[in-house]
Amino acid sequence: MRAHRPHLGQHRGARRPARLRTGQLAKVGFVAQDTPTYAGLSIADHLRLGARLNPGWDAQLAEERIRQLDLDPAQKAGKLSGGQRAQVALTLAVAERPELLILDEPVAALDPLARREFLQSLMEVVAEHGTTVVLSSHLVSDLERVCDHLISLVASRVQLSGDVDDLLATHFRLTTARREAATLPHGMEVVLETHTERQSTFIVRSDQAVQDPSWVLEPLNLEDLVLTYMSQATAGSGRRPTREDQR
Repeated sequence: MRAHRPHLGQHRGARRPARLRTGQLAKVGFVAQDTPTYAGLSIADHLRLGARLNPGWDAQLAEERIRQLDLDPAQKAGKLSGGQRAQVALTLAVAERPELLILDEPVAALDPLARREFLQSLMEVVAEHGTTVVLSSHLVSDLERVCDHLISLVASRVQLSGDVDDLLATHFRLTTARREAATLPHGMEVVLETHTERQSTFIVRSDQAVQDPSWVLEPLNLEDLVLTYMSQATAGSGRRPTREDQR
């Protein structure tokens, strides 16, 4: 998330979740992909259940969020829209006051307006409480608006990892007269390449400024970047090695 907060790996005494005691696990919140709620229970019932199950429950926070969302506490969860259920699930998670909040495809089934409202709520939670959030999603355009660190997985293998601003600042689409990748300057890593009879186009990663006036350079957005590495990963074992392979 775009907020000043510690990364999980920077916590002192970090341990594997499976080894944490119950008191430590209480510091982890989770919202599943289907944003589960109990259809027969009202919103107020969910808040009371949350209070019974979580020793660190913040009742005031939960009630204020429901009011801000203009939801009727007496409304049954089964009568809510998908976006409203997602917001209730997020409320239940953040009212636990977790240090780490894990979200598994929380907006996958929502319409664009509901997705925007959910992500806006999420950013407000991070800004106000400094919560660290791990968010998985296939909707890359949404991630570009809210995430500050990216890990891209293909077939359970890391293909790309780093701070979003750094990744975007060091990747370019380079178009030039037909040439081989090996003839590009040293230090310019070719991620993907395509050629026509007269023209070559490369997706390159480089920390150095490129100043050849005969080249056309274009920045990539996050979706371009992720799709490039996905294409590279599915191209077969003959792909060029990347920095992630060498770590």
